[in-house]
Amino acid sequence: MTNDRPADRGTGDELANLVQRAGQLAGWAARTGFQFGKRLPGIDTAERGIRTVERQLLTELRRRLDEVDDPYHAALTAASAMNRTPANGTRPSIEVTLVPARDNHIEPLRAAMAELLNHSIGFGRERAREYLYAIILRQLTPDEARILSALSDGSPFPLIDVAERTSLGAAGRIVLRNASTVGKAAGVSLNDQVPGYLTRLIGLGLVDLDEEVPSLETQYEILMTDETVREAENAVKRVKFIRRTVHISRLGASFWRACDPSLR
Repeated sequence: MTNDRPADRGTGDELANLVQRAGQLAGWAARTGFQFGKRLPGIDTAERGIRTVERQLLTELRRRLDEVDDPYHAALTAASAMNRTPANGTRPSIEVTLVPARDNHIEPLRAAMAELLNHSIGFGRERAREYLYAIILRQLTPDEARILSALSDGSPFPLIDVAERTSLGAAGRIVLRNASTVGKAAGVSLNDQVPGYLTRLIGLGLVDLDEEVPSLETQYEILMTDETVREAENAVKRVKFIRRTVHISRLGASFWRACDPSLR
């Protein structure tokens, strides 16, 4: 069994370089201020060129993330090769895993777990951290990336759960979780999906919830007028609002520092 092969390190270096190129391009575009410069002659053509290159880089980055260090993808490939008998009647060999094949057949889920266990043997702290961040990055939507960017400076944003109030005045059935103004602040495309985005980010450990902050009273009032919140309020006979705040977590902060495209 081998780990951290030269080919793997080469692919990892290529991926790191690609991330750096994409980040440098995004950071350069932000620093040069394209929105302000649009009034200059010929700037539209230049911007289109930058956007095209940016899309190409990000498309290639996503392709690399889909292919590199994906244990399930590797297991499926191995299973497909192992379970297919060639014309000469011999079976191709695959890398040794910690979990032996049963009846010469590789089960994808078991093989994927074996791949992860194999990786864990040769991983140091830095390599394990890069792997974790790459897996997280692959799961984020563009809107969720915007939300994380808005939270990256550590500022809290108001968050409300909408519940049905019981006869004793307590919170009963929750009809809406994690509604927040952070979506509008971040400029997301699907503002009605912000509660779901935050739920996912909480599940990934990138953001945390905390107690209500009285100094955000004005923002809480604005959030109460949000269409999604109003719809949830109208869905119950007696409503109870649970006020909290959302902010970036320790993991989210370290993840953002590693992936922040504005840093070089």
